Amino acid sequence: MSELTAADIMIRDVVTIEEGASVQELAGLLSRERISGVPVVDSQRRVIGIVSEGDLVSIDADIHFPHYIQFLDSVIFLESVKKFDERIRKAAAIEVSQIMTRDVVTVQVDTPVSEVATIMTDKGINRLPVLDGDRLAGIVTRADVVRSMAGS
Repeated sequence: MSELTAADIMIRDVVTIEEGASVQELAGLLSRERISGVPVVDSQRRVIGIVSEGDLVSIDADIHFPHYIQFLDSVIFLESVKKFDERIRKAAAIEVSQIMTRDVVTVQVDTPVSEVATIMTDKGINRLPVLDGDRLAGIVTRADVVRSMAGS
């Protein structure tokens, strides 16, 4: 008996969003579908990003100016100014393209489930888009991996 693959356990009817959708549309979609994240796809169903509840929550999070000290006539930041700039960018975002993660980890339909589980664990990922070539074919969540281990 051969090992299960991503195609064997993936959800085929994937809820997606386009990069030009508004943040409000995204929030409504996640709420309505009762899911925590979706792939962002182009018109050819190529995955160009991924966006999650965490990206939305970060918009509403309080934005705190980085702590700093003054030394002589200089300001020395004790926290990353880059992170602050990122928070400001996300807070001002109006489109999904502005808050999505562009460097998406994906797997192919023939990827063994054991490899899918390893990727999820090593990278701290809750969902993996499954590609057939360069097109979205499905999505695998941690729950799908657990169900496959249970044999259901």
